[in-house]
Amino acid sequence: MMEILFNIKNESKGKVVVTKTLAEIEACIEKGVMAAILHFEGAEAIDPDLKLLEGYYQQGLRSLGIVWSRPNVFGEGVPLKYPSSPDSGLGLTDAGKALVKACNELKIMIDLSHITEAGFWDVAKITNAPLVATHSNVHVLCEIGRNLTDKQLDAIKESDGMVGLNFAVGFLREDGTWNTDTSLTTMVRHIDYLVERLGIDRVGFGSDFDGAKVPDAIGDVTGFPKLLDALRDAGYTDAELRKLAHENWLRVLRKTWG
Repeated sequence: MMEILFNIKNESKGKVVVTKTLAEIEACIEKGVMAAILHFEGAEAIDPDLKLLEGYYQQGLRSLGIVWSRPNVFGEGVPLKYPSSPDSGLGLTDAGKALVKACNELKIMIDLSHITEAGFWDVAKITNAPLVATHSNVHVLCEIGRNLTDKQLDAIKESDGMVGLNFAVGFLREDGTWNTDTSLTTMVRHIDYLVERLGIDRVGFGSDFDGAKVPDAIGDVTGFPKLLDALRDAGYTDAELRKLAHENWLRVLRKTWG
């Protein structure tokens, strides 16, 4: 997968850059170039002794989800069941706790989107970085374990972290079904809740376009303007939309990466 990413960069003739610093991302924005960040969703590619972590960091790893929705040597993920609670399994192993500390030292952002609630609280106790869930929604509005409870949202706010809205319909709909005939209003409802709970500076978009079923009204990345229009119609200002679209991500990366 890393080879695919770097091949895309090499064949893009400068239109895609794999970025390692905030300054590089800002330069891409200035030039109208796509800024990619190497992220692992699940740390299975990292050995329990963490000997490979530094090498991945040198190649560009700057964001890491400790688990996907399954267990590994570092911790457990939440199963994709509805209805369910994120309190569905064990927390971090000793190797997982060591991984969090190592990521803090290297300034790799830790993504909490797929981890159990016990794992979430383990990370919260250890980390010195903001708590970030890159692609999760509100459990009160859709009771699937992949979504975040109010208590988790409060902890993210307290750490000055961030949540990115997941576009997957099964994480958006109140009935938890994977019906893509899902309105933009449903997405706006989750954004409204997140903004009210976290503040406008701690919410963004997490999409999850890599295989998830998203609302037909969005379709793919070209549908983003439709969501922005729906949020504008719901009362969000252009300044607030810029925060949701990218400025909040830059803020939390600045706090995490330095």
